[in-house]
Amino acid sequence: MPAQTRPADTYSPLYFLASLGAGGLVVTFFMYLMFWVPHPGRPVPVFEDVMAAFSGGNPALQAAIVTAWLGIAAMAILNIKSLIWNIAALRRFMKTQAYNDLRKTNGETTLLAAPLASAMTINVGFILGLVFVPGLWGIVEYLFPLALVAFLGLGVWAFRLIGHFLGRVLTQGGVFDVTAHNSFAQLLPAFAISMVGVGLAAPAAMSTNTITVGVSLVLSTFFGITAIIYTLVAAITGFNSMLHHGTAKEAAPTLMVVVPIVTVLGILFMRQNHGLHVAFDAHGTPGETLVFLARLLTIEVLFLLLGLLVLKRQGYMSEFVTGEKTSPGSYALICPGVAFAVMMHFFVNKGLVEAGVIDKFGLAFWALTAIALASQFAMIWLMLHLNKRHFGRPAAPRATAHA
Repeated sequence: MPAQTRPADTYSPLYFLASLGAGGLVVTFFMYLMFWVPHPGRPVPVFEDVMAAFSGGNPALQAAIVTAWLGIAAMAILNIKSLIWNIAALRRFMKTQAYNDLRKTNGETTLLAAPLASAMTINVGFILGLVFVPGLWGIVEYLFPLALVAFLGLGVWAFRLIGHFLGRVLTQGGVFDVTAHNSFAQLLPAFAISMVGVGLAAPAAMSTNTITVGVSLVLSTFFGITAIIYTLVAAITGFNSMLHHGTAKEAAPTLMVVVPIVTVLGILFMRQNHGLHVAFDAHGTPGETLVFLARLLTIEVLFLLLGLLVLKRQGYMSEFVTGEKTSPGSYALICPGVAFAVMMHFFVNKGLVEAGVIDKFGLAFWALTAIALASQFAMIWLMLHLNKRHFGRPAAPRATAHA
């Protein structure tokens, strides 16, 4: 394909969000197995659990399992393919003047999309192993230390990028453009840190080794609290700028980045609670979990409503999603929808069902689960649509905007 014929040929690190979105959709399909397939004695379903459920389940469950298999496989391929493409494109981009210019602007933090997407791909790899590899659970204790090292390495990468950015803007006066801070784009570093943190929390939820659980708890706490502090600082200063200058149109989707941060941190803390319960005999109640998840869901709904309001008022969708213009920042629309779907599954199953508020697989259960499924499939459509617009040969020349 000739150069400069696709919007993606004008590279931006935000294209890592395409890989991230596909990885998030892997998680949404894994939710079918997580909450609909019995897995006694294990915190997550493995290959043997899924095969047993498929062999002895009713046609509806079998159809759900097949859908999950196909969805996980297809989205994982897109996730890995996109990550590889982005890594190669980023390496080329780093040799250009545009990269040097980027590192002198507020947009330097878009580079955090790389460790963010990489952390998601490690999670995707773990899901693939659980679902498709027989006997993996027998050696999983040996894999947890490797996972901790891998996520810690990504955390160091993320902190180095953040350190370069903060070191520059906090020591050189006037280099941070406050007028261009009128969005939540600066929350991307917090998102990356939280994704590393939730990966570090996985051994706490699944390991039976006290040392592994303890290390997982401490490391994930460090990254989780860091993400919360960074989110609060960036959100408050960003909202202040938006009140003065309005929301930057190309960056408007970032208003909903709080949603995936909340989901990721919520899963992090639930993994920690499970580890505390199993390894250290610290018990929580189903009612406490229900209230915790309800609070997180409330935050997500509020920021979804705020983001959708601004997108509608600015006409973002008709301009950058279905119109003539394209923006790599449009991929930031996928993460909130995916994260909301995942949070709904947790709220319904870990919250309402375990607290005894509704019956599992009852009418109320499916009515609420339908909301999660609708959000999931809307994001699948959006991802495929954006991929076609950004990576396919355009029917006519389009203007490309960069947040």
